[in-house]
Amino acid sequence: MRSVAKGAAGRTARQCRPEYPAIAPLAAPPAEPRGAVSDRALPLNEILIGDTIARMAALPAGSVDLVFADPPYNLQLGGELKRPDESRVDAVDDHWDQFESFAAYDAFTRAWLLAARRALKPNGTLFVIGSYHNIFRVGALMQDLGFWILNDIIWRKANPMPNFRGRRFTNAHETLIWAARSADSKYTFNYEALKAGNEDVQVRSDWLFPLCTGQERLKDEKGRKLHPTQKPEALLARVLLSSTKPGDVVLDPFFGSGTTGAVAKRLRRSFIGIEREETYAEAARQRIDAVEPLSEEALVAPPSAREAPRVAFSALVERGLVTPGAELTDAKGRFRAVVRADGTISLADSPNVGSIHRVGALAQGAEACNGWTFWHVEEAGRRHPIDILRARLRAEMGIAAE
Repeated sequence: MRSVAKGAAGRTARQCRPEYPAIAPLAAPPAEPRGAVSDRALPLNEILIGDTIARMAALPAGSVDLVFADPPYNLQLGGELKRPDESRVDAVDDHWDQFESFAAYDAFTRAWLLAARRALKPNGTLFVIGSYHNIFRVGALMQDLGFWILNDIIWRKANPMPNFRGRRFTNAHETLIWAARSADSKYTFNYEALKAGNEDVQVRSDWLFPLCTGQERLKDEKGRKLHPTQKPEALLARVLLSSTKPGDVVLDPFFGSGTTGAVAKRLRRSFIGIEREETYAEAARQRIDAVEPLSEEALVAPPSAREAPRVAFSALVERGLVTPGAELTDAKGRFRAVVRADGTISLADSPNVGSIHRVGALAQGAEACNGWTFWHVEEAGRRHPIDILRARLRAEMGIAAE
């Protein structure tokens, strides 16, 4: 939750509900950006001071690859929170988290979402983080404005603050919504890298990270938390590693203590931060200045199968990596097929002939099959998926191209 909103006297949820007036119809989403960004230079790796909506409006349309937004949550706290020992809880009661009504919060949210969508490239994505106080309202507005929701992600806090009054469940998570700019966006998702780093298991949509504590937590001159809602760097690293590439531009319209900028610099992404509070902005500058980027070698991701050049099975036969008459099996040797000279395969003891995918599906009685991973070839007494041979051919083609 970052500082930005126009403040008003805090009100409780009970006070807000009766004041919820009708909302004007949503404005049409901005036109899709076309072609290159305008000639206006992007303020890369800078923190812009001021109103986030106005600052985003001044950016070139279609100029950023990712927006990470940690907006005010509109917590609607009424009075002080105290622990059982009567000590005060350091809760979020700052002026920037206070709105006159739900309608006022919705109007603010709609305005910054429109500005963020305008700044995004056609294939860009947006992450928004929030709590039960605001995330459902934000998500509904995102859909109304044309964003295409890809995932909701749960940040499970390893060390959440307990519910001191004992009248509710402990709030042990926050929710991130990940959305593409539109349903047609060809967005970045580094699936192979994430899976490889997760012991070859798909990364789930529930992420376990502790709250930001210890040396990572920024403190003021009195040793108190500088910003009440500083996010852990590990959370931002997961966001950026999953949905951006080195050199991409990341916009954080609620920059706060600068976690997004610090992680972006370390991972060799460019950032644009917007923050209205000079105190936070200066602390963020000092924090980011102290960050050393990782080496380029440490950031080389494994190639994406979707982005790799297409290689047909027949090319493996033509290049001699698989010979006509060779036998293919599944991983356990239950199904067998013979390679034909034209790159098709025939199922053993069957008249069925076709592609590695079609014959693999027929063998299993399935509607579809990835023949590259289903069919195996034996080498040195061990079975390997034929996808390994495809990788070898791609490597050879790359060497030849050089």
